[in-house]
Amino acid sequence: MIILKSKHEIEAIRKACQVVAECHRTIAPLIKPGITTNEIERIFEEIIKKHGAKPYTKGYKGYQYATCASVNDVIAHGFPSNKPLEEGDIVTIDTVAELDGWLGDSAWSYAVGQISPIAEKLMRVTKECLDLGIAQAQPGNRLGDVTSVIQQHAESHGFGVVRDLLAHGIGRDLHEEPNYMHVGKPGKGNRIKEGMVFTIEPMITEGTYHMTIDSDGWTARTLDHKLAAQYEHTIAITAEGPVILTAQ
Repeated sequence: MIILKSKHEIEAIRKACQVVAECHRTIAPLIKPGITTNEIERIFEEIIKKHGAKPYTKGYKGYQYATCASVNDVIAHGFPSNKPLEEGDIVTIDTVAELDGWLGDSAWSYAVGQISPIAEKLMRVTKECLDLGIAQAQPGNRLGDVTSVIQQHAESHGFGVVRDLLAHGIGRDLHEEPNYMHVGKPGKGNRIKEGMVFTIEPMITEGTYHMTIDSDGWTARTLDHKLAAQYEHTIAITAEGPVILTAQ
């Protein structure tokens, strides 16, 4: 069942989302060769707690960290580590903050120093996929209108769209309905209605969209070990259209 939120509830979700947005704003200029994802983890956790919020993923189904830190061929759910990021890496940092029982969720990919032309293109196209998807999240449209533009744009550039990890509704729980892939056909899927709050989070790959899970049970990696990127916003649907709650 899709839970529609009131304007008051959306404002409460926005507050949690803005904690997450501050994390990303803060870290963006600090991501350079030599920084570790454990340092990023510490900074995010400090910001979240400063606002009286909680790092929601810490302890979620046994996950031990406030962030997911996914480097190069890792699509999602990578563990923070003490390994320094290197020139040419791309890293996706994903975090969820809980404030007063409401959740905000956003992931962002970052270039580490000078990156390759293909990595630059992958990041650009992935961000474009997010923007195109959000533009289609209009009341009266269907989720297929969102997912089809993402799929078409990524594939037109020769990239893959991950199927095995899903976007989701969000509110008091992290994974509410609808849960959906970022591929589809226009006019298909759930009707988008005022009061819906959900993520759009395309995970786009340089090569195949197929993935594997490491022995840790979490780290999702491209099957061909080529690059992956992801950009994610939490959005609310209003009568006027989509509002980006995690806007930076």
